[in-house]
Amino acid sequence: MAKASGRDQRAPMERLVRIAAVLRAAGDDGVRRDRLLEIAGFVGADGPTQLSRELRHLNRLGWLIDNVAEKGDDALYRMTTVDNRLRVRLTPEQQSALRRAVLLADRDDLVERLGLPDEARPAEVTPPVPVVGGTAEAALSEVVRAVRDRCVLRFGYKGTPRVVHPESLRTQNGIWHLRGIEDAVLADGGPVKTFVVARMSAPEAGPAGSAARVDAVRHTGLHPMTWQLDPPVDVALRTPARFEPDVRRWLGEPLGVEADGDDHDQVVLTYRVTNREALRARLYELGTRVTVLGPQEVRDELVAALAAAAGVGEAS
Repeated sequence: MAKASGRDQRAPMERLVRIAAVLRAAGDDGVRRDRLLEIAGFVGADGPTQLSRELRHLNRLGWLIDNVAEKGDDALYRMTTVDNRLRVRLTPEQQSALRRAVLLADRDDLVERLGLPDEARPAEVTPPVPVVGGTAEAALSEVVRAVRDRCVLRFGYKGTPRVVHPESLRTQNGIWHLRGIEDAVLADGGPVKTFVVARMSAPEAGPAGSAARVDAVRHTGLHPMTWQLDPPVDVALRTPARFEPDVRRWLGEPLGVEADGDDHDQVVLTYRVTNREALRARLYELGTRVTVLGPQEVRDELVAALAAAAGVGEAS
């Protein structure tokens, strides 16, 4: 039997070129999703999904394309001109070092030219936050300076004075979190703790270089469940045997597996968790397919997170 010829790549490549060209010509005005669907020739209910796939492909090739529409409006895509030559010539390690240098130098023009989106920023650095008035902005700006210039940070937290050596500053869902080691346990190799910036009282950064170097958290793999962000804890989950593949797909390979139930129709999977936030996010996706058996602190955190999301207990 003659070998079938490979799929003709001309049409997909021409489609990518058309999309990129229209976005480039539109500049800051951007292009609405419906127009891009028309240009790409995508029709039907699956059109938006196909367009998203093509935009992700262009992003991987080095063009920075974002949806800049206001919440609730139709998608509006804008392309940022970037210099792809450096991405081709530099190794991933060199790109990482370049990002740190650019961000620490506060060169926003280079950040834009090199196409460094927020998700590509190293965890231990962050762009400067302008103080536009108000204590919240001023507090965040002070914390940013502490992280960027490696300053000891003093602040009140839950009614207790704290002295912290910063490790990183991160944001999720609009909430800023400082990670660092308290001075009182630094010599003993104390744990890295997380502090919500909005809950800090009068943060004050010391002189530049006054903080000890805190090793940045290393991600040992691409799967977020492998990231070393929290002290390790073994979490036991029960699931019907028919859902075990789903659990493995979301959480990875377990530390141990035991049959459970009278007819062995359920299994208990044990995971060593070092990223509790990633665990909770995946448990939300699994829903009623899993039951968290323990430890109790993990169950309590999960219940508290769900209650906060639902607004339970908030003042009216």
